[in-house]
Amino acid sequence: MPDTFDTSLPPFDRLLEDQQRTLQQSLDIGYFRGGEIIIEAGEPSPHLFIIIKGYVEETASDSQEIFAHYTADDMFDVRAQLEQRSRHRYTALEDTLCYLLPREFFTDLYQANGEFAAYFDNNLARRRQLLENAHQQQNLAEFILTKVSNDNIQPCLIVPADTDLFTVTKQMQNKGTDAALVKLNTAENGANQYGIVTRTDLLHAVMLEACLPATSVSQIATTPVISVRKGDFLFNAMLAMTRHKVKRVSVLDGNAIIGMLDLTQVLSLFSTHSHVLTLQIARAETVEELALAARGQNRLVETLFNNGIHTRFVTELIATVNEQIIEKAFQLVVPHYMHDYCCLVVMGSEGRGEQILKTDQDNALIVKDGIDWPDCQQVMEEFSHTLLQLGYPNCPGKVMVSNPKWVKHQSEWLQTIRDATQTGNSETMMELAIMADSHAVAGNTELLKPVLGHLRQQFGQQELLLATFTRPALTFSVPLTLFGNLKSGKEGLDIKRGGIFPIVHGIRALTLEHNIADNNTFRRIEQLEKHSVLEPSTSSNLSEALKLFIKLRLRQQLSHPDHGLQHHLDISQLNRAERDLLRHSLHVVKKFKEWLGYHYQIRD
Repeated sequence: MPDTFDTSLPPFDRLLEDQQRTLQQSLDIGYFRGGEIIIEAGEPSPHLFIIIKGYVEETASDSQEIFAHYTADDMFDVRAQLEQRSRHRYTALEDTLCYLLPREFFTDLYQANGEFAAYFDNNLARRRQLLENAHQQQNLAEFILTKVSNDNIQPCLIVPADTDLFTVTKQMQNKGTDAALVKLNTAENGANQYGIVTRTDLLHAVMLEACLPATSVSQIATTPVISVRKGDFLFNAMLAMTRHKVKRVSVLDGNAIIGMLDLTQVLSLFSTHSHVLTLQIARAETVEELALAARGQNRLVETLFNNGIHTRFVTELIATVNEQIIEKAFQLVVPHYMHDYCCLVVMGSEGRGEQILKTDQDNALIVKDGIDWPDCQQVMEEFSHTLLQLGYPNCPGKVMVSNPKWVKHQSEWLQTIRDATQTGNSETMMELAIMADSHAVAGNTELLKPVLGHLRQQFGQQELLLATFTRPALTFSVPLTLFGNLKSGKEGLDIKRGGIFPIVHGIRALTLEHNIADNNTFRRIEQLEKHSVLEPSTSSNLSEALKLFIKLRLRQQLSHPDHGLQHHLDISQLNRAERDLLRHSLHVVKKFKEWLGYHYQIRD
C-alpha cells in the first residue's frame, strides 16, 4: 500500500480529500519484466496502470502496428477501464514498476467526480482548463476573478440632450460626480444613443471655446460611449479603457445603463497598473521618454503571466500596448503634415495581435496616390532606427519600412499584389502571407482597407493559387515520433515550426479562401466555425492548442531571458500532465495538416 503517490498532479488533484485518501489505500504496486505482456488485446484490464519507472509499448494484437510509448508518470489503459476490455496490447519494453488502481475504484471515481471524469474526455479545451487550474498560483491576483457588479459600479448621472451647460454643471456638483451621460437621439433600432461630458469638457467649453451657460450639452458631448456589461471581468474593463484611450466606461445590464466605472477606481483594484504604462506612452514627448515607458512592457507580461492571467487576455493587452508604442514613435518621427497622407502597417505576429514579447520589426508604409514625399526614405530609416531603440530588433529579411521594397503608393501596392498572384511561386506567396496579416496602427488607416480587400479578392475561388499558398503549412513535420510520442532534437522541440506555424498559416489560407477580414488567428478560427468551414470541436481544439503552444513558449522565454526569443521547448522541464497535453495538441495539428492537404489537394 504505497504512501508516496503524488495526488497533486492532474487529474488526481480534482479528487476530494476523502477520495484521495481512499485512492492511496486502494493502490498497489506491480512489477513487470522486460518483454512481459501487461495487458493483452481483447482481455479485460483489472487496473489502471500509472508508471513509476520503466517503458511500455502499446501495439495491435499482432504487434505489427505500434500506437504509442509510455514512460514515468504516464497512465494506461484508461479506455479499457470504461469499455470492460482492452483494444490493444501493452508490453513492458524494460523492467517496469507501476501503481495499480483497481478498475472498480476508478469507475466509481469517474462516475462520482465530474471534474475527474472530464480529464479523460478527448476534448482538448476541457483537459487544458483542468491543467490551467492546477497551475494557477495560490496568490492569483483577485482582480482577474473580480466581476463588474453592484459592489463596484458607481451611480451614473444621465441628462437629456437639451440640458444647458449651467444645469449639467450644477447637477454634477450636487451628485459629487465628474462626468455625466447625455441621452441623444434614438437610433434606428430603437435603442438609445448616449454621449459623455466630463468636468474638463465643461471647463474647456466655457473658458476656451466661449460657450454660453445656456448652450445645449449635446453640442459638446463626446461619442461613442465605451461600455462593458455587468458580470464581465473588471480586467475586460481595463482592456476597454486601454484600447480606446478613455478613462471611463458605462456599465450595461441588458440594454440599460446602470452605472459607470472610472480609471481611478479600476486602478485601485489592479496590481499591474497597465493603464499607467499606456499613460506614460501617451505623455512621452521624446524617443528617450518613450523608451523608458516601453521597458516596462516585459515586466507587465511577466506579472500577468505569473499571476495566471489567461493567454488570450495577455496577448490582447500587450498587442494594444505594442500598438500604442509604435503609434507614438510614428508621431514623434514622421512629420505631422504627412500623417493624413500615409499609413503605417504592422505585419506578422504583431499584425495578428499575437505578439507578447517584442519580436523583429515587420512593417510597411502605404503612401496616398499623388503625394510626392522626397524625404520619405530618410524618415523611414530614422523610424526603423527608433523602433530598434525601443527594443524591436531589425527584421533579418528586411521586411521593414527602411527597405524601399516595403514603402509604396497605394496603387503600387495593388499592382504588387496582382503581380505576386500571377507569378504564384513560393517566394511571392510568403510575401502575400506577410501582407495578409497587415494591421494599420498610425497615419491614415483608411489607406489599408482597399489593399487588403484587393488581396482577398485575388485569392477568391482560385484553387491552384490557394494550394500553392497553403503548401508551407505542410512543410515542417509535427514533432511526434512514429509512435505518437513527443520528438525533441538537440535544441529541444521546435514549437514554432511544428505547432504554431501550421495552425496560423493554415487558418490564414482558409480565411483568404472565404474572404474573412479578421487577421487575428483566434478570431479567424471563430469566424471559420461560423461559416461552417470548421467543425466546432475542430475550432475549439485548434484554439486551445495554439494557446498552449504560446503559453509554453512564453514560460520558457521568461525563465531564460538571456536566450532571446527561442522557439524550442525543453520537454524535460514539463511534467506528465503537460507532456500529455502537448502530445495531444500536436496530434490536433497533425490531423489539421492532413485535412488541409485533402482540402486543397496538396500532394507531396
